[in-house]
Amino acid sequence: MIVSPDVGGVVRARAIATRLNCDLAIIDKRRERAGVSEVMNVIGDVGERDCILVDDIVDSGGTLCNAAAALIANGARSASVYTTHGVLSGGAVARITASPIAMMTITDSILATEAVRLAHNIRQLSIARLLAEAMRRISDESSVSSLFE
Repeated sequence: MIVSPDVGGVVRARAIATRLNCDLAIIDKRRERAGVSEVMNVIGDVGERDCILVDDIVDSGGTLCNAAAALIANGARSASVYTTHGVLSGGAVARITASPIAMMTITDSILATEAVRLAHNIRQLSIARLLAEAMRRISDESSVSSLFE
């Protein structure tokens, strides 16, 4: 099951769920102030499901850790994360390693710190070939969007 960690990510999560032909759930959260969020509801039946949270960027990790905990509390078998940009500032790595997140996958769009490289539940995938191909296509004036079809 694909899960959006907030209402703002529903379009992205729905697109991925549609491509993978799987179900969608949404985390309903409240952000009282910057850097602090509280999960209010899990929209969708996540019971006995392996859940994959998808997001574009993770900074402090609080929202994703809270979302993973809410998924597990609502009966999910597991909660994993896929995000593009792993900023992982402050205590993010410690927060993620102590959370119920089975695995967080990030790209190398941001250089990994030593803490990220040593974390048991964070892995980094290279996007070098994708970026190189996009640059080649731009130079050749060919389609970049077809890379993502």
